[in-house]
Amino acid sequence: MGNVLLVGTLDTKGREMRYIMDEIRALGGEPLVANIGVFDPMPTDVPIAYTAQDIAEAGGESLAELRTGGETGGARAHAMTVMTNGLSAILSRENEAGRFDAVLGFGGSSGSSVIGAAMQVLPVGVPKVLVSTMASGDTTPYVGTRDITLMYSVTDIAGLNRISRVVLRNAARAAAGMASGPLTDNADDQPLIAITMFGVTTPCVMAVQEQIEEDGFETTVFHATGSGGRAMEDLVRDGLVDGVIDLTTSELTDELVGGVLTAGPARMEAAGLAGIPQVLVPGALEVVNFGAEPTVPTRFRVPERMLHVHNAAVTIVRTLPEEARRLGEIFAQKASVATGPTAVVLPLKGLSALDAPGQPWENPVGNAQLFDAIRCGLREDIPIIEVDAAINDPVFADACVAAFRDLWANR
Repeated sequence: MGNVLLVGTLDTKGREMRYIMDEIRALGGEPLVANIGVFDPMPTDVPIAYTAQDIAEAGGESLAELRTGGETGGARAHAMTVMTNGLSAILSRENEAGRFDAVLGFGGSSGSSVIGAAMQVLPVGVPKVLVSTMASGDTTPYVGTRDITLMYSVTDIAGLNRISRVVLRNAARAAAGMASGPLTDNADDQPLIAITMFGVTTPCVMAVQEQIEEDGFETTVFHATGSGGRAMEDLVRDGLVDGVIDLTTSELTDELVGGVLTAGPARMEAAGLAGIPQVLVPGALEVVNFGAEPTVPTRFRVPERMLHVHNAAVTIVRTLPEEARRLGEIFAQKASVATGPTAVVLPLKGLSALDAPGQPWENPVGNAQLFDAIRCGLREDIPIIEVDAAINDPVFADACVAAFRDLWANR
């Protein structure tokens, strides 16, 4: 059984920390405590490995300075920022030193925001468990793109009772169990290739995946829903991905036009900056995403727009030609910063299942605007492979695989 780093606010949750420590020890693990509480700890006999002073100093300020502002207004927010930065630095440093095998944090809204944000500095594979009062709502701020296990506390974390003991005991057992195994993957180290997918590009992705795996690569597929694109970019930056076949770049469209599945302004940049082989496709770049049909903003409900109810929770709108041109410029700009082997593959007969010949979104005029902008804006030494097919036609998947094989062989 390994070491479990426990994180909590000992100025309010000392009894809960002692309970979790005892559970970890009963399971054969060794607890290490980090206190992120800014004020004096509750009177307990909890040994603290990383004091609030240690964490504040790692965040760039003294604990006394943080206490001066009290609990209200901007002073509280500032203290949380400092403690987040300090805990992030300590988690990163101590993980690199191998001093813990899992992290278990617990807290309310403030504690969860500090702990969740700090946990996100740890690589995928390092066990991370967060017991939170906020785990039943929008969990994006606490998880980001990391493999953080969230457990809803059910009640507030404010004392021990028959409910909180069960929840905290299960969390302790989860963290201790994760800490008991090796962090490394014992599988053969095959190169890992990331592929992006949407429902309207799935046939192409599956065909590419099958061929790439037959070549001896592992693949990992990311759903282009905003969080999926961010996760892929982060894993590339972490050095966990060896190549990218970016078949579905529609998150660029949501970022530009105002859809709900944007991956942020840095989408389609990490692989190029990392210098790893990448095949880039404007797949589903005509798709703007929204939620259920009533959530589509009024400005998109105009005659020149094409609207499609994908399912009860997803409604998509087609781009206009002028938006397609701008997206082509953005696509080309991002592709052109690549420092490694890169190729662009264009599906001239359609960008998605809806855009294929005879389908409701077929729009050669809009696609021509997109393709012309890519051709004009792309760096001259980056090859453009134009395929007279729609994206889900088998011949297009074959062209993407051939392009990737060439880039990989000549990397």
